[in-house]
Amino acid sequence: MNSLDTAYESLMLGEPSPGVVLVTLNRPDRYNAMTATMFDELEQVALALDDEDACRVVILTGAGRAFCSGYDLADAQQLPGLGAVGMLDLQERAARALLAVRSMRVPVIAAVNGAAAGGGLSLALAADIRLAAPAARFNAAFVRIGMSAGDLGASWLLTRLIGPAAASEVCFTGRFVAADEALKLGLVNRVSEPGALIEDALGLAGSIVSNSPAGVQLSKRALQANMEVSSYAAAIELENRGQALLTRTSDMPEALAAFREKREPVFTGQ
Repeated sequence: MNSLDTAYESLMLGEPSPGVVLVTLNRPDRYNAMTATMFDELEQVALALDDEDACRVVILTGAGRAFCSGYDLADAQQLPGLGAVGMLDLQERAARALLAVRSMRVPVIAAVNGAAAGGGLSLALAADIRLAAPAARFNAAFVRIGMSAGDLGASWLLTRLIGPAAASEVCFTGRFVAADEALKLGLVNRVSEPGALIEDALGLAGSIVSNSPAGVQLSKRALQANMEVSSYAAAIELENRGQALLTRTSDMPEALAAFREKREPVFTGQ
């Protein structure tokens, strides 16, 4: 994959197994805090991987002890002096990055290895699936520095994941939610054993890669789109179109043939 050959200032890319790209936030000395450069690189990587047919799943994690500690407070000191236009520009750069991650055609798994605070929480929420290490913890940090916890999509996504009452408590208090509580709330899918987070993420990615690429991608599209539609009928209409399209690919007859012949299917996504 061409993206794997590119050097980034704040990210590290690898391909630990066929079809799976591991994107690591790589500022461990700053607990992988976000900067304008990181926002730009996240957007660039997400868009580039979306153009690569060999990419089937993306795993997003952090180097060192944290997943992402949010916006770098060393840079945050400059925010009051940016002015309204400058602040809006920075906010929009950040929003484009997270929207690019969430909008990827392939599933994104957040392997949350430590603190996911502020923008780091929003980034984890932008993934389709979240796995957590026992050391993972989550908080809506901006409310603690005089800003809104409704940042980079957190108010929309968190409410849908854990419900409005639980989301309100998390956002209004800014308290940390530990991994075990995050599991109970539905904020994460599972908590890994110590040291097993990436192995678990790779196992889950492998289960996804074994399925039809087109089927997985249209499943993701339907799930995301139907979080936003206003009616059951509209959701069914979208699903109907996806199913009709998928019967025109080679993967469905291949899956049926493999079932009859008692073998594993060979999916091409074509």
